[in-house]
Amino acid sequence: MNAAISVLLCFLCMCFSALAGNKQSHLTYVDPTIGGVGLILEPTRPTVHLPNSMLRTFPMRKDQLDDQISYFPLTLTSHRLFSVFALLPVSGTACDSIWNRRLLYDQETTTPYYYRTSFLETGTTIEFTPGARSGYFRFTFTDHREHCLRLGVINGDGEIDVPGKRVITGTETFSGMRAYCYGEVDADISGVTYRTSSDKKLVLVCVGNRPQTVSFRYGVSYIGIDQARQNLLNEIPGWHFDAVKNNARSVWDSALSRIDVRGGTLAQKRVFYRALYRCRERMVDINEHGKYYSAYDHRVHDSKEPFFVDNWLWDTYNALEPLCMILDPEMETEKIRSYVTMYTQSGWMPSFALVFGDWPAMTGNHAAAWMADAWFKGLRNFDMKKAYEGLKKNSLEATLLPWNNGPATSLDSFYNAKGYMPGLRPGEKETVKEVHDDWEKRQAVSVTLENSYDDWCIAQIAAFSDSPGDRELFLRRAGNYRNVFRAEKGFVWPKDAQGVWIEPFDPKLAGREYFTENNAYTFNWQVKHDLRGLIELMGGRQQAEAKLDQLFREDLGLPKFRFWFTQPDASGLVGQFVMGNEPSFHIPYIYNYLGSPWKTQKRIRMLLDTWFTDNVFGFPGDEDGGGMSSFVVFSMMGFYPVTPGIPAYNIGSPVFDKVSIHLPNGRTFSVVARNNSATNRYIQRAALNGKPLTRPWFTHDDLLGGGTLELVMGKEPNRQWGSHEEDAPPSAMDYLPG
Repeated sequence: MNAAISVLLCFLCMCFSALAGNKQSHLTYVDPTIGGVGLILEPTRPTVHLPNSMLRTFPMRKDQLDDQISYFPLTLTSHRLFSVFALLPVSGTACDSIWNRRLLYDQETTTPYYYRTSFLETGTTIEFTPGARSGYFRFTFTDHREHCLRLGVINGDGEIDVPGKRVITGTETFSGMRAYCYGEVDADISGVTYRTSSDKKLVLVCVGNRPQTVSFRYGVSYIGIDQARQNLLNEIPGWHFDAVKNNARSVWDSALSRIDVRGGTLAQKRVFYRALYRCRERMVDINEHGKYYSAYDHRVHDSKEPFFVDNWLWDTYNALEPLCMILDPEMETEKIRSYVTMYTQSGWMPSFALVFGDWPAMTGNHAAAWMADAWFKGLRNFDMKKAYEGLKKNSLEATLLPWNNGPATSLDSFYNAKGYMPGLRPGEKETVKEVHDDWEKRQAVSVTLENSYDDWCIAQIAAFSDSPGDRELFLRRAGNYRNVFRAEKGFVWPKDAQGVWIEPFDPKLAGREYFTENNAYTFNWQVKHDLRGLIELMGGRQQAEAKLDQLFREDLGLPKFRFWFTQPDASGLVGQFVMGNEPSFHIPYIYNYLGSPWKTQKRIRMLLDTWFTDNVFGFPGDEDGGGMSSFVVFSMMGFYPVTPGIPAYNIGSPVFDKVSIHLPNGRTFSVVARNNSATNRYIQRAALNGKPLTRPWFTHDDLLGGGTLELVMGKEPNRQWGSHEEDAPPSAMDYLPG
């Protein structure tokens, strides 16, 4: 009997193992070409890389509808900004056309870990798979023409050398720093022809004139050619393409397996996992096996720690960094430590910390929001005192002007004294030389609003610094948003230097003189740190709710082409609501603060269904390397971090029947939506770990503890659930750090 039971148990174990082995990989849902045609703005690129790794590439073309490829960069140095070293396999004689030929492609396969296409004119097949600082191309040539690798310098200054029968090296300068490559082919080089005899910026490296498969593996570096060679040998020591491909697939499979979903449509799964893949493009670790080059002090440093760069904080502090705090808190801490190191090296806390240094894009001191959020979510393994020193210096001593670095200007002195950035009247000439007067302007209202929030974040962490008395100073500065809210108009509004409201002023068409990429309708709600105070300024919950309703209904007031002439970033429009730009992401969740969570549920489902689709038009605006994708991941799971700095999440309306987040601490947090469907999008009742939940939010500790958020869904709104004022999510100005 015991033997029979043992046999049965063994058989069942084998069955379960087989079922587990047959589990569908989430990679099957990832299509990097989704969003590959931009709606007004930039398309996404089908980037092939390892998660958060230095080397990234994609076929260079206008967008996903372009049927010709210009080249493949050996790596991107920064998301959407710079690439280095162009590569393309070409066939034929070295005539004029071969030097700038774009190739017609077909039969394209694109995944996060592997790329393949064929060129119709030459019959050549090209394949690629990545390492962390290295890459592997494989070319299959099919005829008897001369077959060459065309390599070039993209940014103008640099050269390509062929120092051996199977070796190719390169150097290239971009934005004040230098990149290096070292590559090897597995066939003898039969000829080398440079475009001109006077320079080595473009070269044909010929590898024969017969049908054959030729591989090219390479390393890249910001330290030197020898280091690029070492990066290659450390990561791709042999000519085993499939081994590199399988490793890359395994790494991605592990990264995407952090979240399992059940239910929903195939299209929704494709949208979700495509977005999750996009959330792992950056930041990227540029430590090259024990050393890294820092553009923040222009030195090479020996270090065993990662050194992360390529972060656009204006875009990513909203949702991408909070998502990473859940999925990989250790890496998130390493990113923050990199920022603190950059401050130590340069004297300023970076804004957009790119590989070539700080790029002072956009507005705000959002490293404060990022670091406060991490601190209060329990990520403590970084030097908060040094971080605070840099954040405080940025706020009080650096210029707040858009797209500017360096010390304070006369406008910053005005801000510190008066509590708002003064705007210019229409037609008034700019007198402050530091202002980018050609396009970016002062963005006076946005500067005031965004720095008010960031100063609140600094106030929250002041208690953990060497200057606990700073808390009151920064709390006062956090109230500066009130100085640009015109109560009788119900809008944020610019003031001149005399404190007089500027007229004429159109809340719809006011552009970068007063706002960042959006108008007053969007920035009316950019007071994440004190939504309760904002609601009071608007006249109370009822009036604020009516105003929020109207945001989604307000007409443009003029033809779209004229509206977009002033507001080119206002894509994904629903009334005046802008789904395609980061300052809007939290706005649908504000209904939770107004006693109408059902409206959040309605809007979130509509926005996801409308603007995030599984085709080449699948993003409504600039995706910004995970900035928008992280909104999708959170919202499809059913919750969102409205105010980074407060460890709490607002509940929306999940699109899946069950979402399971496998946390690094070994626990699992699940969101279960019973009776869920496209029409059953309204929460009827909720429970957290079996206990009734009447409020539309939960804490980060609830999530880290594991367990289940259970939502019972229905077709009609439950207008009572979460409607009481005491149910509202915490308002940041009332929040005390713990």
